[in-house]
Amino acid sequence: MRRAPSHGPGPFSPGFWRSPLRGPWFTSVLGVVLLGGITVLFVTGLVSYAAYNPDLSPVNDKTPDKGILGFYLFSWPTNPHWLYRLNQGVHVTLGITLIPVLLAKLWSVVPKLFALPPARSLTHALERISLLLLVGGALFEFVTGVLNVQLDYVFPGSFYPLHFYGAWVFFAAFVAHAALKMPMALRNLRHMRDSREEEKTELVSPNPSPPTVSRRGALGFVGGGSLLLFATTAGQNFDGPLRRTALLAPHGGAEPVSGPAGFQINKTAAYAGIRAVDTSDEAWRLVVEGRDGRTVRLSRADLLQLPLHSAALPIACVEGWSTSDQWWRGVRLRDLAALVGYDTDPPDVFVESLQQRGSFRRAALRANQVADSRSLLALFVNGEDLTPDHGHPARIIVPAAPGVLNTKWVARMTFGDL
Repeated sequence: MRRAPSHGPGPFSPGFWRSPLRGPWFTSVLGVVLLGGITVLFVTGLVSYAAYNPDLSPVNDKTPDKGILGFYLFSWPTNPHWLYRLNQGVHVTLGITLIPVLLAKLWSVVPKLFALPPARSLTHALERISLLLLVGGALFEFVTGVLNVQLDYVFPGSFYPLHFYGAWVFFAAFVAHAALKMPMALRNLRHMRDSREEEKTELVSPNPSPPTVSRRGALGFVGGGSLLLFATTAGQNFDGPLRRTALLAPHGGAEPVSGPAGFQINKTAAYAGIRAVDTSDEAWRLVVEGRDGRTVRLSRADLLQLPLHSAALPIACVEGWSTSDQWWRGVRLRDLAALVGYDTDPPDVFVESLQQRGSFRRAALRANQVADSRSLLALFVNGEDLTPDHGHPARIIVPAAPGVLNTKWVARMTFGDL
């Protein structure tokens, strides 16, 4: 009997990898699932980035020198009002659900990372390079994404540029690898080879251990892990009892109370450094600045004298959680723009908060968002005054916008082209 070739001890020897589960069919099934899933993740990730209006520099722009990588950026729409909620819910929930599939896929191809010689041909060299970038990029994107969802900002620098550039590197390697391997993957799936009929490749052990589970059983185990993660994540997109099932998703800075203010809170007033003395009716004033330096200062009582309007809008956060529609009431942003000289065609607006801690103490909205009749400086929610944790005395609420652009504890608004 011919002995299996050896390239030295340890993982560089084909005989080191003895699992009978590895093989082209098992790897191909996982690869096809990831092909569809990661494509959706990439598209929804780009859409999520565009929703931040990153061209409103330097306020919202966390990613300098985008260059040609920012070709898809556009004025973020306000319709449908649940657009960002759907997009980010899919992005985060699907990303977490795919983790077992990704880990199984990496496990199934790990012998190829140690195969010798490093390159047998130009095509093989390109495949190896794409594989290294693919593995490194996948781990980086999924790890930073999960850390961001858990509000654990332990990575160096801002999440936005790291995840943005990492996504492009990863997806470029993903496309190259898919183009090289997809014909073979489809051929393997079409023939549905079992372990006895499977062709000998780098993935098939020359001396496999006795099987303890079938490949279909292993796929069922991976699928069960994905379903478990889905079941413990998807609830973050809903209010009420379902949110309690989101064991792996952040529950914000405080558990929602009952009543009109009983919906998700991401950052509490205490966390943001908001002092009651600064938000009292006696002390707080909203400064609105506009055309030719025209400025007005408005107390909450002054705002209540202006025409008030209502809108039913959700809040959706980059971490994936969202609320159902809440009933907001306040002054339209376009009416505030009219107070400082913009009677028609309101421009972009730069919003500043009283917030002392955390990111997005400042944010900017595009002109189309200001002009929407549902975009409000909200004073009430669900029929009651805003609570301190929900942004009292006033907060921004805009349809289809990421939650961080719905600035709480608003102190100043500057209208003008940014």
